[in-house]
Amino acid sequence: MMHGSLPLVIFCILLALAFDFLNGFHDAANSIATVVSTRVLKPHWAILWASFFNFIAFAFFGLHVASTIGIGLIDPSIVNQEMILAALIGAIFWNIFTWYFGLPSSSSHALIGGLLGAAITKSGFAPLKLWGITKVMIAIVISPLLGMLLGLLLMYLMAILFFNSTPHKVNAWFRKLQLVSSALISVSHGGNDAQKTMGIIAILLFSSHLIGDTFYVPFWVVFSCYLMMALGTLFGGWRIIKTMGMKITKLKPISGFCAETASACTIFLATWLGIPVSTTHTITGSIVGVGTLNHIRAVRWGVARNIVWAWVFTIPAAGFISAIVWHFEALFH
Repeated sequence: MMHGSLPLVIFCILLALAFDFLNGFHDAANSIATVVSTRVLKPHWAILWASFFNFIAFAFFGLHVASTIGIGLIDPSIVNQEMILAALIGAIFWNIFTWYFGLPSSSSHALIGGLLGAAITKSGFAPLKLWGITKVMIAIVISPLLGMLLGLLLMYLMAILFFNSTPHKVNAWFRKLQLVSSALISVSHGGNDAQKTMGIIAILLFSSHLIGDTFYVPFWVVFSCYLMMALGTLFGGWRIIKTMGMKITKLKPISGFCAETASACTIFLATWLGIPVSTTHTITGSIVGVGTLNHIRAVRWGVARNIVWAWVFTIPAAGFISAIVWHFEALFH
């Protein structure tokens, strides 16, 4: 027997898909900023390239991250349609706010913050699953640091391997290799980020008793989320592209390749472990890592500091907004 209102379920699904589109739009820079700033691809070709690989990510990954979001952070028995609605509004509002100001904050953590804020407002702290939340919090710190370390190591390794090569030859090689690394970061982005929306839709369907007594993600949800993510990337997030590709540090094809490859490896690992990480955090850490090898002053630390503040505020800000929305819903319910 279904719990709640079918029109509200449909509206929440559409809103979740809108969030997924906005996630792709907001995070387009993660996939294409480096390849655009190094002039390997023109922006419109880079966006088409990234969108394609965002979409085909469904062929490479299981659904561990979707399960973490759906049933790994809060007790699914407390979930209802109003709670999911509040969580989505909180995440979408924060995404639009940070997009407007060109801040590459995490869509993933906005969604997690919205979900936690709505859950705490509805039922207090008891339904929270501490191990799942702890994994996410650890990943907030580890993913950019691992991306930075791998970026630094890759850049150091490339510098040794190509020490005797001419700059022209190095650029020619890595302009081609950056197409591969850009594809890898796009696949990893789609594989991790689209699953977060899948988890939200699946727990909505599960809590409304529309998919039986066992939590799973229906195929139409998987397909829809990857498609919307790809379409969002297709429309791009130009303000953030400028920040990611040009303001943090000056990139060349070799450094762009190292940053993208380091970030993709980090996200592949997290997705395999079922950890919803921030693609934005990871690629930013990788860019900082490759920039640091050139010279500590090659990184514009003022821009990096502003980005870190956006990270710090994302989960509580999205959670606060979703809590306010929940209270408004309670007044009119």
